[in-house]
Amino acid sequence: MTTKTKSKKTTKSSPDLSVEICGYRFKNPIWTASGTCGYGEELDTVFDLNRLGAIVTKSITRQPRPGHPTPRCSEEASGMLNAIGLANVGVEKYVTEKLRFLDKYDVGVIVNVAGFNFDEYVEVCAMLADCPRADMIELNISCPNVSTGGIEFGASAKDVERIVKAVKKVFPRPIIPKLSPNVTNIAEIARGAEQGGADAIALINTLIGMTVDIYTRKPNLTNNRGGLSGPAIKPVALSMVNKVYDAVDVPVIGIGGASNAEDVIQFMLCGASAVQLGTALFIQPDLPIKVEQDLKKYLKSQNLSSITDLIGKIEKY
Repeated sequence: MTTKTKSKKTTKSSPDLSVEICGYRFKNPIWTASGTCGYGEELDTVFDLNRLGAIVTKSITRQPRPGHPTPRCSEEASGMLNAIGLANVGVEKYVTEKLRFLDKYDVGVIVNVAGFNFDEYVEVCAMLADCPRADMIELNISCPNVSTGGIEFGASAKDVERIVKAVKKVFPRPIIPKLSPNVTNIAEIARGAEQGGADAIALINTLIGMTVDIYTRKPNLTNNRGGLSGPAIKPVALSMVNKVYDAVDVPVIGIGGASNAEDVIQFMLCGASAVQLGTALFIQPDLPIKVEQDLKKYLKSQNLSSITDLIGKIEKY
């Protein structure tokens, strides 16, 4: 669980991995990415969830969703394509069953919220307002906006500003919009989010991709196209994180292809205050523990007492 306490003093033998984001202190900058750890239960048998900075849940919608039919995942040379279709239990069952599971853990809980129209986002966030265990909401604004012909909310700075303003009115704790990389100007979208009252900004969501089976001549996903994640997108993610870090005054959460401590460090140097591990968890579910250990080793090797000394400290040419 997150706290609002001041950072602890550290010694040279014990680097401080804690980070403060939106007034909350997380024990480290290692978060899981939405859709890669379910509701937290799935990783519970693999490692101690208390070791994480935060868990970001899979996307929660107003009604339960079965998602797209299989195949909805496709392994690629340097990542993964997926079109899960926002499969989830719905917000009511999430609140009454899934969220309670995390009560026993001292870990931040970030609930990813998705919707198919403006009102659905607001309604789901309002239903989570009375759930104190939902520390923050990660607003998935990369979903099709059905009411406007499938245009993504996240593709328009004005739409992003509008939806962030609306959910801020019904949810009293931090709102973190998760931005799509499939836009013309990510900095403009981020500024729209900030103007709407975003407490932090998470990026990037997946890139749109497609692969084809040359024997069946059909796409490898029943949805035809899907989201590309994994190491292939890390250079894009780093670039966009750094661009947004330079454009806004709120914290940035880095997402996209992080697979080890070096990747996490790169994201933080580019401006991220925390970094989400996603696709890599399918390969090494206990990766957060390894990353935590390696981050401490790196800080010691650099004579740094705090992980926050890395944030935004990239030295550009």
